[in-house]
Amino acid sequence: MLDQLFEERYLLEQELVPKPFLHMARGARPRRPRVVVTGMGVLAPNGNTVHEFWDNTLRGVSGISEISWDASPYPSRVAGQVKNFDPRNFMDFKEARRMARCSQFAIACAKMAAEDARLALPVEQRERVGVLLGTAVGGVDATEDNIHIMVKKGWSRMSPFAIGAAMPNAPAFHVSMTTGALGYLGTITAACASGTQTIGEGAELIRRGWADVMFVGGTEAGVVPIGIAAFAQMRAISTHYNDTPETASRPFDATRDGFVMGEGAAVLILESLDHAIARGAPIYGEVLGSSVASDAFDVVAPDPSGEGEVRVMKLALADAGVSADEIDYISAHATSTVVGDNIEARAIKKLFGERAFQIPISAHKSMIGHTLGAGGALEAVVSLLTLRDQQVHPTINLNEPDAECVGLDLVPNTARSATVETILSNSFGLGGQNACLVLRKFDD
Repeated sequence: MLDQLFEERYLLEQELVPKPFLHMARGARPRRPRVVVTGMGVLAPNGNTVHEFWDNTLRGVSGISEISWDASPYPSRVAGQVKNFDPRNFMDFKEARRMARCSQFAIACAKMAAEDARLALPVEQRERVGVLLGTAVGGVDATEDNIHIMVKKGWSRMSPFAIGAAMPNAPAFHVSMTTGALGYLGTITAACASGTQTIGEGAELIRRGWADVMFVGGTEAGVVPIGIAAFAQMRAISTHYNDTPETASRPFDATRDGFVMGEGAAVLILESLDHAIARGAPIYGEVLGSSVASDAFDVVAPDPSGEGEVRVMKLALADAGVSADEIDYISAHATSTVVGDNIEARAIKKLFGERAFQIPISAHKSMIGHTLGAGGALEAVVSLLTLRDQQVHPTINLNEPDAECVGLDLVPNTARSATVETILSNSFGLGGQNACLVLRKFDD
């Protein structure tokens, strides 16, 4: 009882969590089972393996290019697309044709993650292995294709697999089938926070004893005409850099004019520490804490005060049982929108005070665009590799910081070595859907 009272006093004095949310942080630190990351698989615009992805990320290589299909009718004609992906390397081609591209990505990343974690497929103790994946738009490509077929050729020419391919939960189902996992199965559709939320929730499922192993992450393949057109109508995507695609995504830069659509996937394997040690698994880092909260402000725009983002960051720190002074690096949401980047910068300064100007902050979306529901999972992979290698990747295309961002250490254009033990990773999505992760270097 005394331990709990001392912990509550600590949290309040450090202003880590508002009093109404204090119950969420009780018992959050050493009392619960530890959860670690033992495997990762990636498909991204700048790399189709973890090694290639990380190497290009450290070198600041952009994966954004001219859209592969004819986008000439649209004001934005650039995107971050996965290149040279052949589903036949990971699955039967006949089966691949029956699913959306986001499901193909998910299967490929799950297989790569399992190999990385030294997990044989199908998995052993199948009832103790779960799958929780995130996506914002699911199989929108399959939906669009079948609508075109219906309009041009009639309903009878549509694929009988149209609904199965389009379902947001299809990627998680396919990963479950591929891995043989018979445990918890779920899908989170939380806009741009989807991938981040799956990691936090997956860790909680392990802590509650529902699983020993969880396949988590996000997958997205929304670079299709309806996606480009819809975001163009919102005036949210970049239109001024069609001739120089690799410069189009410019988080925190004063000359940014909107985000760049991206696609990709990342699957991470979470395990209880005891389970990972028992089988001699490699360990990338520890999921120390997480949080989810709402802006309750607007379906598109974030709360301009930044209070929603401050609150969710505080909750993540409280859940992890760390103070703001312990954060060594921030993986920013930073999509390159005119409004969003400034609000995030404002929120970071409000939470961290003067220390905000001493913490390295970088924006991975500068290299691959905004992969929506996959973004947080890809950024978690980057964060874990940062912990492993003690290298902070750059924010590219950052030449003239916006006035709101001046003074922050945004790691412009060149990677650097740094001492990084604890990372805060932010995801702030449409609909005021906010999620944060706290990741720590593994120390046994």
